[in-house]
Amino acid sequence: MAKITLVDDDENIVTSVSLALESLGHKVKSYYDGASGLAALESDPPDLAIVDVKMPRMDGMELLRRLRQTTDLPVIILTSKDEEIDEILGFNLGADDYIHKPFSQRLLIERVKAVLRRAGGEQEPVSATAAAGSKAIRRGRLTLDPARHDCLWDNKPVKLTVTEFLLLQSLAQRPGFVKSRDNLMDAAYDDQVYVDDRTIDSHIKRMRRKFRQVDPEFDAIETLYGVGYRYREA
Repeated sequence: MAKITLVDDDENIVTSVSLALESLGHKVKSYYDGASGLAALESDPPDLAIVDVKMPRMDGMELLRRLRQTTDLPVIILTSKDEEIDEILGFNLGADDYIHKPFSQRLLIERVKAVLRRAGGEQEPVSATAAAGSKAIRRGRLTLDPARHDCLWDNKPVKLTVTEFLLLQSLAQRPGFVKSRDNLMDAAYDDQVYVDDRTIDSHIKRMRRKFRQVDPEFDAIETLYGVGYRYREA
């Protein structure tokens, strides 16, 4: 079971979410403001963080921004249903998923399972097909090693979140072939989790920005407007 850190200033949410996750065997640590939450996440990194947006001392967006400077641990953002900008900003900063408040415990548990599964936090028996898919992928200047979650461009490391890595892996497996946003959703998200087109676009935008920090001329991920994306092998 996973180590999960919950950062939210609402005691009722902290109590109910902690009980739900602990009932599944997860170990949960809770913090009630962004500053103490960030300190805990940096000193004792969990398998997953669940972070509210609106908190005292430091909001969830600033916490996520600072966290992404040092680590790519999976993060689920909790946001008010009417705060669409929170979702967009959260994905641009590198959130792996978001949940609208108020939410059901069942939805939360499914989202947690999905993110942990993508991060390798919940292991399943490895089939021959899965084993083959874990082999390193080399496409021109790109190297992806799923077993180690390593990404290299010209032998220089590029730090990707779990979701970003899965999206790039899906594109790089078939260079030149167009992947629709639906295809990419299927590759990166559990089939019980719905995300919209904007979510995929935000992940791709952030991924490109990371590669351009290593190579300002990076253009291997192409957009085909109205269709989807493809990886262009140089």
